[in-house]
Amino acid sequence: MGAASAGSAASAGDAFSGVKPVEERHRLDEAKLAAWLGEHVEGYSGPLTIFQFKGGQSNPTYRLDTPGRSYVLRRKPFGTLLPSAHAVDREFKVISALGGVGFPVARAYSLCEDDTVIGAAFYVMEMVEGRVFWDARLPQVPREQRRSIFEAEIDTLARLHSFDPEVIGLGDYGRPGNYFERQIARWCKQYRASETEPIAEMDRLLAFLPRSIPPEEGRNSVVHGDYRLDNLIFSADATQVKAVLDWELSTLGDPLADITYFLMNWFMDADGRSGLAGLDLESLGIPSAEELFARYNAATGRENPPVLDWYLAYNMFRLAAILQGIAGRVRDGTAASAEAQTMARRVRPLAERALSFAEKAGA
Repeated sequence: MGAASAGSAASAGDAFSGVKPVEERHRLDEAKLAAWLGEHVEGYSGPLTIFQFKGGQSNPTYRLDTPGRSYVLRRKPFGTLLPSAHAVDREFKVISALGGVGFPVARAYSLCEDDTVIGAAFYVMEMVEGRVFWDARLPQVPREQRRSIFEAEIDTLARLHSFDPEVIGLGDYGRPGNYFERQIARWCKQYRASETEPIAEMDRLLAFLPRSIPPEEGRNSVVHGDYRLDNLIFSADATQVKAVLDWELSTLGDPLADITYFLMNWFMDADGRSGLAGLDLESLGIPSAEELFARYNAATGRENPPVLDWYLAYNMFRLAAILQGIAGRVRDGTAASAEAQTMARRVRPLAERALSFAEKAGA
């Protein structure tokens, strides 16, 4: 989860923003990488200097600096991984396709699936300069500019969901239909594979969600899977989304999964950098979830789901399962970030919050 850009907002603190020297356990063979770049990346010319981005706990991400330009490298973690996780080849495929139709993503240069180069599969993309906001309250942004940031974010998501996957070359990017059934099965399996302690709330969610899935009614689009504020790079004036980052969890599926995941922050306690529940949004200049959902629906021609509580429970369960995967990697020593332990500790509170919405939906 999470990539980074050159313009990351400093207010999130040094734990998330910017770059750092490459950690010893994440070091790359610079000579082999430089040789590969010279053969596969248009316009590459060394010498090469490598830094590691601080943000992100999933696929380790690096900034590659040369005298002429900078690039970003995303690779699979080293070590034993869960099945289907960290599919950098899929990231490369989706940003290549979306970039081809003018959607805001970093330019994809080349994919390497030869583990002998740096020890894991990776791809190289453009380094997009801009602003990344880590705190959903936007404390570093003037009040009068905050609404436009969220509106640009929701408009970009609506645009993503407007593409016909077949038309843009992503018709085989996932299986159509039964999206939530497949997702719940996937995250149940990965949660169990990463489980570090019993969590009764997760057990109840695993029993309730599969038997209560609302009908999908034929909705199908490219879904990002982790669409949130800090996975976007904004222009300097914060009015335009320049690039959407971190496509690791993307697939074909029900776009309601994306829009309700994005709006999840409005229903999470404001005790971290993402939750907005309980805050005076009007005084902060932040639009309400209802306003943003209405804007999305106007752009897509869709309507609010009849059982929003179910979708919120599903997304919180899914996020808890993702974070449990990070907890498992902390246990196994393959987690990419020093912040991974902090992220892992969020699993139980998220499960409790998810269950509260599941109970409203009939659990």
